[in-house]
Amino acid sequence: MGSKKELARQRYYNQRVIWLTGASTGIGEALAREITTTGAQLIISARDAQKLEKLSRELGQNCMAIPADISIKEQNIAAIETIIKRFGRLDTIILNAGINAYVERHDFNSSVFEKIIQTNFMGMVYGIEASLPYLKQAKHPHIVGMSSTAAYRGLPRAEAYGASKAAIKNMLEALRLNLLPLDISVSVICPGFVKTPLTDKNDFDMPFKISAEEAADTITDQMAYYKQEIHFPKRFSIPIKLVSFLPSEWYTALLKRTVRNTEKQA
Repeated sequence: MGSKKELARQRYYNQRVIWLTGASTGIGEALAREITTTGAQLIISARDAQKLEKLSRELGQNCMAIPADISIKEQNIAAIETIIKRFGRLDTIILNAGINAYVERHDFNSSVFEKIIQTNFMGMVYGIEASLPYLKQAKHPHIVGMSSTAAYRGLPRAEAYGASKAAIKNMLEALRLNLLPLDISVSVICPGFVKTPLTDKNDFDMPFKISAEEAADTITDQMAYYKQEIHFPKRFSIPIKLVSFLPSEWYTALLKRTVRNTEKQA
């Protein structure tokens, strides 16, 4: 007889049809590798068709690749239509795709906001819009979206990225309430620092950074229990949540030390 964790995974994943976006690298790739060991049928999407097809071949018959740019509404629709045509149903969506860029005070550029909001937030909205009619027909439907601990409170240089993740968190929490009469579960993922090609570009210390494999294991486990908020690692995410409740003046004073003092001239 398996452990409680193994039994929960088996109940949730066995025979489930799952669509995962942003699957070619980072947390998405680690999730794809983890989920294909559970008995689920996984469909992976990302912009990089070559990486996606290679990963799909490596993961075997339980994985199917559908290259797509989720920032484009029509490509979300086309991906879902392909899934329904092939499998006849859709049970879970994991909307993980996202990008990041930092805002510098010497070059406050609206194009950074436009690109990040379009990909991170609107890409998720498009995915939900395309999937929802079919999720309504599933036995135990589940919407899972990737936010961040950066959604809890504003952080220096994360004006665009943090705003997109806060919008995602707020939207998913509202959607959860709105979908209660339909018994559609909604989970929001709020990771701390995870080693990925995205965070490899960061030029600052990242406390309690974990591997993408650790992140994927946590997400896969907690999805099996339909956890509403999946945040990790707890030694980082819990203090960040607590700090977010501080009065604005205290929060500003605390975070002031993280602001760079060097100033570049425009």
